[in-house]
Amino acid sequence: MAAISTFAKKLIKRKYPVGPGRIVVWSLALLGVAVIITRWVLGLGATTNLTDGRGWGIWISFDILTGIGVSAGAFTLAAIVYIFNHEKYHEIVRATILTAFIGYFLAACTLLVDLGFPYRIWHLIIYWNVHSPLFEVGWCVMLYLAVLALEFSPAVFESWGWKAPLKIIRSIQIPLVVTGIVLSCMHQSSLGTLWTILPYRVHPLWYSMMSPVLFITHAMCAGLAMTVLESHNSAYGFGYKFEKNVVGSLVKLIPWILGLYLLERVIDVVAFNKWQYLFGAGSASIMWWFEILAGVVAPVVLFSMKRVRKNRFAMLWSAGLLLFGFVLNRFNTSLFFFDGAPYLPTFIEIATSVGLVCIGITIYDVAARLFPFLPEPEEQKTAVVPAPSS
Repeated sequence: MAAISTFAKKLIKRKYPVGPGRIVVWSLALLGVAVIITRWVLGLGATTNLTDGRGWGIWISFDILTGIGVSAGAFTLAAIVYIFNHEKYHEIVRATILTAFIGYFLAACTLLVDLGFPYRIWHLIIYWNVHSPLFEVGWCVMLYLAVLALEFSPAVFESWGWKAPLKIIRSIQIPLVVTGIVLSCMHQSSLGTLWTILPYRVHPLWYSMMSPVLFITHAMCAGLAMTVLESHNSAYGFGYKFEKNVVGSLVKLIPWILGLYLLERVIDVVAFNKWQYLFGAGSASIMWWFEILAGVVAPVVLFSMKRVRKNRFAMLWSAGLLLFGFVLNRFNTSLFFFDGAPYLPTFIEIATSVGLVCIGITIYDVAARLFPFLPEPEEQKTAVVPAPSS
């Protein structure tokens, strides 16, 4: 009973108050659980608009392709901190790793919703199809989820006072980080490999034999942008100071990596002779230019400006623009211009995606209350301790 009481006190501690925003998020998370159960009970046919001609919908485009992509900040930041010894980013690395863990956990949950026979997901472990890109993605995601859990575990062990396992994890921290980098790079690129086997399904503007390279480069940018949003929203939601200088220093990398991605997109157009599609493919041409100009060129220019990197809200909006371009790219590739039967997601499909995002936010909120990976709130730091009475 004492342990339960301590857990409850940590969960509802006053320094992270429960406001209307959290209540809305928790309500949507519960709605997500309800519609997921409904899908499992009634099946895909009764709850989705997926058909034999359109086997993948919003769950793949948003929850898998986007969710896994924006989680790439963990391996990037872990490499910067633990491999290249940039300790000034240490204070945000645990939050980024937790965000990635939640992203991959929700991707696994999405697969359990999207699969026709979710109870057979364990078949991946036993029945190997080494010729399938999804085989590598599945194994890498499973292993990387375990690595992320181990990378975040020091926060748990510190909270519980478990010194022995904490010492073990710290002793293997560098090998863990290296393993995580390798696994993440493998499956981020394999998600791109998946689309190379669908030349008659993906529109020429988004189909490319360079997709493995394009996917991993773009994911690295999206991961860094997600770190900006996560750091800002955590600071706002949990009442501590947003480390503008630390985050501003980190996003100096974005123009270089995103610029490389832009160069790769240009090379793709030139090398595979796609000029005719840039202006003559109707709505696809318009969307391609919109994606490139608004979601790639604009963030490169903005993050190249020192005054943007020193302004909290300018960084936030620039990161949002980059993430918008990233999401648009994944949707253009896998949904909007993917050749298949007409498709419009149902309420249950949309509610499932929204609910899973809110479940992720709730998990983050609970973890922040239980484990020491965020700074103390400002009011607690500046509180005046009364002098002892004489």
